[in-house]
Amino acid sequence: MATSTLTKLATRVRYDILHMTTEAGSGHPTSSLSATDLLTGLFFGGTFRFDLDHPQNPCNDRIIFSKGHASPLFYALYAAAGVLSQEELLTYRRMGSPLEGHPTPRFAYAEAATGSLGQGLGIGAGIAMNGRYVDKLPYNTYVLMGDSEVAEGSIWEAAELASHYQLDNLVGILDINRLGQRGETMLGWDLETYEARFAAFGWHTIVIEDGHDIDAVQAAYGEIDHSCGRPTILIARTIKGKGVSFLENQDGWHGKTLNGEQFDRAVLELGPVDLNLHGTIEAPVQAVPAVWAPVPVDQPVSAKALSPREAYGRALVGIAPTHPGMVVLDAEVSNSTFAITFRNAYPERFFEMYIAEQNMVSTALGFSTRGKMPFVSTFAAFFSRAFDQIRMAQYALDRANIKFVGSHAGVSIGPDGPSQMGLEDIALFRTLVGSVVLYPADDTATAALVRQMADHHGICYMRTTRQDLPRLYKTGEEFPIGGSKTLRHSDDDRVTLVGAGITLHEALKAADTLAAADIHARVIDLYSVKPLDLATLHKAAAETAAIITIEDHYAEGGIGEAVAAALSDVATPVFSLAVRKLPMSGKPEELLACEDIDAAAIVRRVQEL
Repeated sequence: MATSTLTKLATRVRYDILHMTTEAGSGHPTSSLSATDLLTGLFFGGTFRFDLDHPQNPCNDRIIFSKGHASPLFYALYAAAGVLSQEELLTYRRMGSPLEGHPTPRFAYAEAATGSLGQGLGIGAGIAMNGRYVDKLPYNTYVLMGDSEVAEGSIWEAAELASHYQLDNLVGILDINRLGQRGETMLGWDLETYEARFAAFGWHTIVIEDGHDIDAVQAAYGEIDHSCGRPTILIARTIKGKGVSFLENQDGWHGKTLNGEQFDRAVLELGPVDLNLHGTIEAPVQAVPAVWAPVPVDQPVSAKALSPREAYGRALVGIAPTHPGMVVLDAEVSNSTFAITFRNAYPERFFEMYIAEQNMVSTALGFSTRGKMPFVSTFAAFFSRAFDQIRMAQYALDRANIKFVGSHAGVSIGPDGPSQMGLEDIALFRTLVGSVVLYPADDTATAALVRQMADHHGICYMRTTRQDLPRLYKTGEEFPIGGSKTLRHSDDDRVTLVGAGITLHEALKAADTLAAADIHARVIDLYSVKPLDLATLHKAAAETAAIITIEDHYAEGGIGEAVAAALSDVATPVFSLAVRKLPMSGKPEELLACEDIDAAAIVRRVQEL
C-alpha cells in the first residue's frame, strides 16, 4: 500500500482513538497515538496476514496488545479494516460492549485478555511455539509492548525462552514513547540500551529512530527474517500523544481523555479525515495443521501403591492417545512432579519452561488460545508467584483450557521446609470463576481425575501429594468432578470427618481409633474441593452432630471454609483442623502432629466435642 494511503489511514485511526475515548470519558488516547503509525503500517502495509471473516483461521497471523491500555488503537485498527462501525466504536467501555477498556476475547479479534503489563510476550511465545512445533503452520505472531512494561521480569522470562526455542516466527514491537504513567520511564529514549538488552537475550534487533516515519516503519518490517532462527524485536522511538500538539510528549496525560472543546481542537490539527477509507489486510498463507497421533505406551498397573505425583505422570501418558491436542509444560522440576514420565514417552509434546513460572503460565495460555490443552506443573507453592498470569488467563473465557498441577503440597512434604510447601494453592485456585479444584488421595484417584481434567473444558487445578499413599480404590473406579467418596458409614455415626489427600488417610486412622471406643465417625473423601458434593455434605450434616474438616493447607480459603460456606444454611456446626502455625523443617509425621491435623489430633477434637 502506498505511503500516502497509509498516512491517511493513520489519520483516520487517530481520529477514531480520540473520538471513542472522548465519548467514553475514559481510556488511554495518548498511549494509543504513539503506536498508531507502527500498527497501521503492520496491519495495512502487507506484513500482517489475517482472514477477517474467520478470526480463528489456524493460518492467521496473530497480534497481541501486551500494552493493553492502548485498546483504543486496537479497536480503531479494526474499524479501519472495515469490521467495526463508528456506532460500535462509540460503545467503547460501555457495559455489555465487547470493546472493553483493555482487550478481552469478548471482542472476536482479541487473542487473550491483556492489560496487566508484562504478560503479552509470554502469550505470544506460546502461540509462536504452537505454530512452530505443534501445528507446524507458517503464521507469525506479533506483540505490541510499551516501554514501561519492559521493567517487568516476565518480559525477560519470555525473551530468553523465545530465544531458546528459536522462535523466528515471533516479532516484538516496542513502543518507546518515553513517558509512563507518572513521568519518564527508566530508560527514556535510550534506544541503544534497549537494543543491547534484547540482543543479549539472543534477539534479532531492528531500531527505528522515528516510529512515525511510515517509510522507515515499512522498511523495518521488510528487514524481519523469519528464517534466521531468532525472534525479532522492532525498537521504535515514538512520541506519546503524536498528532495533537498539546498532547505530544507532555507528562500528565496518561489515562486522561479530551473534553469536547479539546477534541474539536485536536480534530482540526489532524486535518482531513476520511471515515470511508478502509485498509486491506493481506490473506494468510494457507496450510493444514499437523496431526499428532501418539502411539499408546504400555504401562502395566503397578502392584505397589504410587504417590499421587507419580500417578500424575503415568496418567498423562495414558490419556495422550485419546487427547491429541494436549501439551505438557513444566518449570524444571519434572523429575519431582513426574511430568518427566510424559516427556520420556512423548518428547515432541513436552516443553521445558525452566524456572520461570510466570512465563510458563502465559505460554500455556498462548497454546490454549490455539486450541491446545496444556497441562502445567510445578511445586504448588510456586504457582503463587504466577497468580497474576493465572487470574488473567480466566478472562480468556472459553479459550483458557489450562490444567494446573501442583506437587509438594502441604507441611507433609517434611524436611524441605516452608519455602517448598504449597499451603495457599487451594485458596488461590478456588477464587477463579468457574475453576475446578481436585485433591486425590491415592494413585487410582489421581489417574481418574487427570482424565476428568482432560475431558473438562476450562481451568482445572489438582494438587498432588509428594509421598506414597496407601491405595484406597480399585482400578476403574469413577471420580466425577463435583463428587466425593464416603469411606466409613453407619447408622450410628455421630460425627463426620471430611478429608482430602493425605489428611483423608489420617481421618481413616482416627475413625478406626474412635470406633474402638464405640464412637462411630463417617469419613468423606472430598476429592472435588470445587465444585463440592453438596448433596453428600448436607446428608452428613443432617445425620451427624458435627462436621470436622481436616486439611494440609492454611485455614484461610481452604477446605474448611469451603465446607462451612456450603453448609451455612444448616445448624450442624463445622469445625476446621488446618495449618495454623508457621511450619518448619521436620519429618512429615512430626509436622502433621505439630499442626494438629494428624489422626491423634482428630481423635482429640472428636473427644472434646
